Amino acid sequence: MSLVQEFKSFAMKGNVVDLAVGVVIGGAFGKIVTSIVNDIIMPPIGVLVGGINFKDLKIVLSRAADGTPAATFAYGNFLQTVLEFIIIAFAVFIMIKVLNTLQKKEAEKPASSPVLTPDVVLLTEIRDLLKK
Repeated sequence: MSLVQEFKSFAMKGNVVDLAVGVVIGGAFGKIVTSIVNDIIMPPIGVLVGGINFKDLKIVLSRAADGTPAATFAYGNFLQTVLEFIIIAFAVFIMIKVLNTLQKKEAEKPASSPVLTPDVVLLTEIRDLLKK
């Protein structure tokens, strides 16, 4: 098998394609969550804590001098990232919870009893009579 054919076989496996789709959708979902956090959730929280923008929260370790940038401990950006993670984790949790609930409902459905043909009904009656 040539290298090209082997690569084509590998790339077209279901798992690789599923993973690629998951990565693309995950990237888009990450952008949506980042927008929700930055544009919808953080502004009201900033207003509640006195108009503070979390991304601007930092501790200056050394001031900028002679063209060197200031060394800062940007804990606000860390808080923002942690909040984004919590929101993503909660959204995934809710999504999985809904899927599990739907699967339980599907599993709880009673199995429909098979429809017996007239031949089977007649044979069942004959069997029951022979047992007596």
